[in-house]
Amino acid sequence: MVSSGDGHGHVHAAPTLAPAGLGHGMGSGAHVMRHPGLPKRWILPAVLLMVGLAIGAMLLRAPVVRPVRTYNLSTAPLIGWLVRLLNSGPWPLVFLRIVSVLLFLLVVLSGLFGTPLAERSLATVFTWNLWWPLVVISVFFFSSAWCAICPWDTIANWLVRRRLWRRAVPHPGLNRKVPVWLRNVFPALLLFMGLTWLELGIGVTTIPKATALMALVMVVLATVGLLIFERKAFCRYGCPVGRTMGLYARLAPIEVRSQRQEICDTCKTMECYNGSQEIEPCPTYLTVGRFSQNTYCLSCGNCVLSCPHDNVSWRLRSMGSEAMEQARPQWDSAWFMLILLGITSFHGVTMMPFWTDWVVWIAGRIGETGQLIASFTIGMWTGFFAPVAVYALAILATWWLSPPGTRYRRLFVTLSFFTLPMAFTYHLAHNLSHLLREGGEWPALLLNPLGSGLLPMTAAERHQQMMTLWMPEEVMFATQAGLMVLGVWLAVAILRYRGLGVLGGNRDLVGWRLIPMLLFMGIMTAFDFWLLSEDMVMRF
Repeated sequence: MVSSGDGHGHVHAAPTLAPAGLGHGMGSGAHVMRHPGLPKRWILPAVLLMVGLAIGAMLLRAPVVRPVRTYNLSTAPLIGWLVRLLNSGPWPLVFLRIVSVLLFLLVVLSGLFGTPLAERSLATVFTWNLWWPLVVISVFFFSSAWCAICPWDTIANWLVRRRLWRRAVPHPGLNRKVPVWLRNVFPALLLFMGLTWLELGIGVTTIPKATALMALVMVVLATVGLLIFERKAFCRYGCPVGRTMGLYARLAPIEVRSQRQEICDTCKTMECYNGSQEIEPCPTYLTVGRFSQNTYCLSCGNCVLSCPHDNVSWRLRSMGSEAMEQARPQWDSAWFMLILLGITSFHGVTMMPFWTDWVVWIAGRIGETGQLIASFTIGMWTGFFAPVAVYALAILATWWLSPPGTRYRRLFVTLSFFTLPMAFTYHLAHNLSHLLREGGEWPALLLNPLGSGLLPMTAAERHQQMMTLWMPEEVMFATQAGLMVLGVWLAVAILRYRGLGVLGGNRDLVGWRLIPMLLFMGIMTAFDFWLLSEDMVMRF
């Protein structure tokens, strides 16, 4: 690929002809534009801070577990009225769900019947440049609140239960119990990997109709789940977006919990779990007074509305406290977190100019010609599982440094929590550039959802869009660097807390025994920083 500079350090690629499966912006005849990478003036100070955090992790004594302090947001100044409004009845959330469904239907309509030009389609621009980045960012401020207004689940509920919000008795589905072998997040993980293959390998991000069809497939899956299984099996076990948000929500400073634990301790009816005459039971089998992690909470409001004691509300807590101490180590969640780390980095790799050369190199080795789908798939699986392999080696080194009797599997599962903030903060930093540089066209497209009369975007228009940010560019760079530092700070804290007593015999993983895990953290962070520093290809 031949490229040239514009005099401002912003690189533009010449038109290129490339087969499918080579990443964003690599379609036939595309004028490929690239986002400017994160400057070294922001990377170097961030790296120094990270090195200091790593050294401190080895030198400081093991942390002391203290009770997590929380604050009831319904009594908070400025925002307390909003929390109380949302908790006052079903209609605030019903209204938000209706708005969400209307936007969803407009996006689907645009994809199915509108312009096939990705950069001019509401379906592709809204879904990939606005909705997906904002959903990830929303976890930072609102935990898993997106699930409360998800249009896929809302439409499925309306179709199956034929209610806006009231309980359907009896439930119109088969109400089968989920088989034991499906009661984990592996279905969601496999679907997430499959959707990533479709997104990056087949290029549905650049095909409005494919984007719309993918959205409709998610509605079908949610509907089938409601028809066959009891409660919301798809939301708990199969939804790739919900499970990703649920894992990220372990880091969120917001939680839905009881206001007074003693009330839950003496409650005999447990409406939060069983539901009431009008309110559906908890869709993911949670009891407010007994669960301690956001992973499966959909923030749906059922427990808030059904509790006869008005004892459920949003609470503020310290960020990452759940991942440090409260979340339970589980085999399936550990794998999801580790592969999520690979998926987030892989997205960045496919938007680098060198990705095309890598896929072509693989194709040359296996003798593939044409669309290079097999070569892309090999590169994708390598990207997904390479971090897992390096992590497994780091765990092996930690196990060798541990006292006799230490279990490898226990180390593998328990310490996996520290990879979560690394994936989350890079995911935020990466998507921030897409959101600020490529999401600006959606208001105009909302007024013209079918893209009537719109022509392909010129190179000058692409450049103007890329350079017209929603905030000053330096603020964006500072935010990206700050997010990466935040990720390492949380990762170090979680690693130290998760290391308490993990070696057996109440012996902690501290000091020099942390070196293999800190090296893994350094390798992944350096790789992600390198991706952020490179000029990134625009989606369209």
